[in-house]
Amino acid sequence: MRSLIRRGNAKPEAGSAPAVSGRKRRKGRAAHDPAPSRLAYRLSRLWLTPSFRRMLRLGVPLALITGAAVFWFHDAGRRQAITDRIAEIRRTIEERPEFMVRMMAIDGATPKLGQAVRGLVPLTFPISSFDLDLEEMRTRIERLDAVARAQIRVRPGGLLHIQVTERVPEVIWRVGDALYLLDREGHPVDRLDQRTDRPDLPLMAGVGAHEQVVEALDLFAAAEPMEDRLRGLVRVGERRWDVVLDREQRIMLPEAGAVAALERVIALDQAQDMLARDLSTVDIRNPARPTLRLTDYAVGEMRRMQSLQVGAYRQ
Repeated sequence: MRSLIRRGNAKPEAGSAPAVSGRKRRKGRAAHDPAPSRLAYRLSRLWLTPSFRRMLRLGVPLALITGAAVFWFHDAGRRQAITDRIAEIRRTIEERPEFMVRMMAIDGATPKLGQAVRGLVPLTFPISSFDLDLEEMRTRIERLDAVARAQIRVRPGGLLHIQVTERVPEVIWRVGDALYLLDREGHPVDRLDQRTDRPDLPLMAGVGAHEQVVEALDLFAAAEPMEDRLRGLVRVGERRWDVVLDREQRIMLPEAGAVAALERVIALDQAQDMLARDLSTVDIRNPARPTLRLTDYAVGEMRRMQSLQVGAYRQ
C-alpha cells in the first residue's frame, strides 16, 4: 500500500510533459468541434434543393447572355445595322419571282363595273404578293353599290384574280326626278338616266318604297294579267300601295292583304270588264266595302242623261 501511495504522490520527472486530466481533454475537443457552421449547413441544404440547382444551371447562363445582348444592342449603330440586314433579307425573299404579281383579272362584272373596280385598286405591276392587303381590297370593292360580294386570290403565274358577284336589279325606284335600280333586297345597284333605258323592269315610286321591294314584286307578279296597262306602283304614306294603270286609272289597295285585294279586282275585271269602264279609281282599302269613282267625263254624261230623262218625263 505504501509503495502505491508513494507512486501516486511521486513527482514527475524533470523534462517530462505534465499530465492532462480527462475533463480538460473533453474541453479541448469541444473548442475544436469539426461540425459545420450554420451558414455552411444552410448553403448545403440550399444546394440540395432542385429548384436552386435548376436556377444555377439555367438562370445564371441566361442572365449572362441577356446582359451581354443588352450591352451589345445598347449601341444605336449596331441596332440599325441589324434592322437593315433583316429588311434586306425580307425584301430579297418577297421579291422572288414566284411571289411577284404581274397582272389582274376581273370576272363576273360588267365592263362599267369592272372599270370601277380597277379604279378602287390602282396597282402598279409587277408587285410582290406580300405587299397586297387582300382583305382591305375586298372591303373596298364590296362598298360599291353594284357589288354583292367579292373574292380575291393570288393564283399561280402571278395573276391577281377578282371574282365579283354583281347585284341583279329587279325594279326601278323613282325618287323625285331621280331613278335608281334596286335589287330584291332594296339595295341600290346603279342610277338610271332615263326610264326607257330599262323598259324590262317595273317602276315604283314613293317614300319608303325601297323598304318593301319584295311586296312590290309580288304585286307586279299578281298584276301580270293587266301587264299591258300597268304603269307602276306608288307607295302612299309609307303604309300601302296604289296600282297605277293607263287612262289615269288607279287601284287603291289596303295596308294588309294587298296581293289578295289586287287579285280580287283582277277577277272582277275579267268577269265584268270593270276596268274598261269610265272609272278613275277603284278603292278597295276596305275589302268589305269597295268603292268605285267615275271619271269627270262619265259624271257629266250621267248628269246629261239624267237631265234628258227628267225632260222627257215632264213632257
